[in-house]
Amino acid sequence: MSYLEWAESQLAEIELLTSMFPNDDELELTEQLALADLRNYVEGSDSGDKPPPSRPQFLIKHKLETSSMEGVITLFCSYPSEYPSVLPDTTVRCSALSRAEQTQLQAQLTKYLMENCQGEVCVLAALDWVKDNLPLFLNKSLLPAPTPKAESACPPEVFSRLWIYSHHIYNKSKRKNILEWSKELGLSGFSMPGKPGIVCVEGPQSACEEFWSRVKVLTWKKIMIRHREDITIDRQGEDGKTVESIDSLRKFTGFEEAMFDPHGNRGNHMDLGQLYQFLNEKGCCDVFQIYFGIEGR
Repeated sequence: MSYLEWAESQLAEIELLTSMFPNDDELELTEQLALADLRNYVEGSDSGDKPPPSRPQFLIKHKLETSSMEGVITLFCSYPSEYPSVLPDTTVRCSALSRAEQTQLQAQLTKYLMENCQGEVCVLAALDWVKDNLPLFLNKSLLPAPTPKAESACPPEVFSRLWIYSHHIYNKSKRKNILEWSKELGLSGFSMPGKPGIVCVEGPQSACEEFWSRVKVLTWKKIMIRHREDITIDRQGEDGKTVESIDSLRKFTGFEEAMFDPHGNRGNHMDLGQLYQFLNEKGCCDVFQIYFGIEGR
């Protein structure tokens, strides 16, 4: 599909949503100019090979209707240029849930969309899934903590490594947030500022998902998860040995901002050859081709 076809699908979905949720307390378009730019692009008054850089963003608010709990659940959505060939950026917020429960709900929603909605507009599907599954989390939060059992069927712990790509990372505040949030959440990895911007975080899946939910809602020209790795703990690795802990899977020690011979008029371009050597030393050189479409050396 082309950018124009993707934009047509995006506009059609937004128009459907506005007809279904006509009130501001149900649907709030947070980027009106982005919607106008998208409409002009689709209707041909702002023609070009590439879509407008501003991206539509909106909030859908759904009131909880349970006898034991009152409140509002909010679904934040942002369209990447390639949506619906890639998933939209979605974040769920609900005051009735703890941060850990929200993170778990978010992770399960992302898994559902990846398995069932690739290549299709899916905001309504995401909202329906949240409405159907939220009672399970609410009921769980109202129950007393169960007494631990020797052979309780706990969900397996999952290690994740997210490879995030941004059109650029210049802003000092964003760079500071990336460093502080990774430290707060116990994540290791690195960030490379400049154009393009690259961030790698690794650690417990829930912490990685929380990091991504914070970062993606900042104002970006373009940001996406280019590649992700998810590994279940207590399974056999490639060498036949059992993976025993999160730390045994880490390829980075701590989190750092990495600079590779900045150059260019604004000093905002990095030496990609040095980046490749850095990744190679960490055992991650395969991701270079995923980012840039060429083999590094």
